Amino acid sequence: MSGNPQSASAAIESGLTMDVKIVEHDSLVRDISLAPSGERKIAWAWQHMPLLRALKEEFEKTKPFEGIKITLSVHMEAKTACLCRTLEAGGAIMYATGCNPLSTQDDVAAALAAGGMKVYAWHGATGEEYERHLTMALEAGPNIIIDDGGDLVNILHTKLQHLIPGVIGGCEETTTGIKRLHSMVADGTLSFPMVSVNDAQCKYLFDNRYGTGQSVWDGINRTSNLIVAGKNVVIAGYGWCGKGIAMRGKGFGAKIIVTEIDPVKALEAMMDGFEVMTMDAAASIGDLFITATGCKDVITAQHFDKIKNGAVLCNAGHFNVEVDVAWLEANAKKQEQKPNIMGYTLDNGNTIFVLAEGRLVNLASGDGHPVEIMDMSFAIQAMSARYLAQNHKDMSPNVIPVPREIDMDVANKKLKSSGLSIDNLSEDQKVYLSSWKLD
Repeated sequence: MSGNPQSASAAIESGLTMDVKIVEHDSLVRDISLAPSGERKIAWAWQHMPLLRALKEEFEKTKPFEGIKITLSVHMEAKTACLCRTLEAGGAIMYATGCNPLSTQDDVAAALAAGGMKVYAWHGATGEEYERHLTMALEAGPNIIIDDGGDLVNILHTKLQHLIPGVIGGCEETTTGIKRLHSMVADGTLSFPMVSVNDAQCKYLFDNRYGTGQSVWDGINRTSNLIVAGKNVVIAGYGWCGKGIAMRGKGFGAKIIVTEIDPVKALEAMMDGFEVMTMDAAASIGDLFITATGCKDVITAQHFDKIKNGAVLCNAGHFNVEVDVAWLEANAKKQEQKPNIMGYTLDNGNTIFVLAEGRLVNLASGDGHPVEIMDMSFAIQAMSARYLAQNHKDMSPNVIPVPREIDMDVANKKLKSSGLSIDNLSEDQKVYLSSWKLD
């Protein structure tokens, strides 16, 4: 890896013009007195994040982000706070906000703000408040952005275009955001390089599968307190997230039904032992519905009338557009059953229940992915941000893959921290594997 933070800073300064309006906002959090509670959560997460702890020590010595402003929009909870402090240890000037109105934990936001970091987030933000928080985090004029779902990229390219000259690039955390970025590249509208953290093996193979698989069920179970065993569970989407949700649901004793639009993934679900059918067919069968597609209008009015009385619906995709909650709000009688569960009574007399307003159930109704999983994902984030700071001069406005050496480094460090070791190829084996000859 080439370059150094000095060259990054110089490029940043030359990219900014004198007429660019930079606004430094004070932190905006719900209640700063909640900071001690947030610190306890952060301390617990930190104990179980050996990769980030090691990177923090390294960053404190090398200062790869010296003089660089980083705006981060990721779920504002304890594990994210550990990432923020790791980047800050590397010299970054941090501006942090959430990426979902219901996933922000107010005590964690308060802890970061009390420590001097600029934070703009609170739980239960309205749509207007949420966008304002994102905008405030960007108006400081970041040089690097760390995005989760593409909201920062969208605002920069639509409302704050004057700040783009100062942005050397960014990193994207999730599948939905990567899809948006590829669309922007195809349209020729992406103005700076974005590292596709979600596509790193040590991200999607573990975060999307094992992380989502565990945290979605954690959110469902702690919110509903209903048994899973014996129920018909309909999972929309059989990507890595859907695979993880199905695997854990099977372990709970559920009968899994998968709906898909991709014939290969549908076949994969079939051979993994699951029923495969359309959502129209599954609607009348399911007891619990979990969407994990990254698309919109997965469960809509055409399905609601078919869904049985008492069925529970929730979403594990990034945005709250997979279950058409807006239609339910406009056309059904609603009554809150308990926190994070809304009942909707339809004209046919059936009542269906939606968890967490149709938002990310694992974060809006839980604490998100397990700490150890996010240690891997956030180690890739931190190392990718460093890679960007050091190599941005050689990058074009495109979706940039995470270098394989970062993936391998994270995997090796994770194995070492787990007390595991693996074999290495001998020189003869290397020659054998790279040769076309049979002898």
